[in-house]
Amino acid sequence: MAINPDALFAHDFAAPTQSYGPRDAILYALGLGLGHDPVDQADLAFLNETRLRVLPTFAVTLTTPGMWIRDSRFGVDFGKLVHFEQMAWFPNPLPPSADVTGEARVISLTDRGEGKGAVLVLERTIRDAASGATCCTLRQTLLLRSDGGFGGPPAPRTPSVIPHREADAWTDVSTSPRSALIYRLSGDWNPLHIAPETARRAGFDKPILHGLASYGMAGLAVSRALGQDPAAITELGCRFSGIVTPGETLTFHVWKTETGASFRAFSETRKLLDEGRIAWRKS
Repeated sequence: MAINPDALFAHDFAAPTQSYGPRDAILYALGLGLGHDPVDQADLAFLNETRLRVLPTFAVTLTTPGMWIRDSRFGVDFGKLVHFEQMAWFPNPLPPSADVTGEARVISLTDRGEGKGAVLVLERTIRDAASGATCCTLRQTLLLRSDGGFGGPPAPRTPSVIPHREADAWTDVSTSPRSALIYRLSGDWNPLHIAPETARRAGFDKPILHGLASYGMAGLAVSRALGQDPAAITELGCRFSGIVTPGETLTFHVWKTETGASFRAFSETRKLLDEGRIAWRKS
């Protein structure tokens, strides 16, 4: 079955609601690796419910539409789908607990050509149900590797955000072998991240880490590398260039920019994250 652009653009995501509390925000922070040093006061600020600060990137886990694109009427080869890029804006800090609502829509579907795939961008907005304030607006870019050549508009070219000079800072982040097992409890139940047989069928030696886990880790790592407060992130985006296996060490290369910073991440010479950009709320 060929991809069905009309069905994708017309899909009704409804308006899911969700309640979260300190336990959910703390579990998310643990999934990103905070608490490795149980007496680190900077980490404990995001883990202690009596004085809890909430990581802005926790918002991307809220009111998720799940694996909606698996529906056969869309004609997408789900087994060849890749989460390609993630971009999000966080205009307001998240409280330790809230009721939130979500909206979602497909905003673009472009064609890279036969054998090269298609690119779908899903936009979601998460709002505080009581006040209506926006917690997060995000754009999730999916590469549909087997669905190109359908006659859609071509994918636009965008300039790189990485400066052509030596990085200003470097930092290493060691992931736990259990990182995927913990992060999945924030709502991504894809068996690729826990079932060895599923991972092998997908071509991996063992279960892999969620892209949004490495995304959240990037926000923490880059903020701390530049002496910024991770709770003050207002913008974070990156491209997922390689697979992260739980237990790997990510080395971040960070460049200061006029608006914040750009970054890449590697495992030795293998690129994992690219075209990263981040900004913080001014104090």
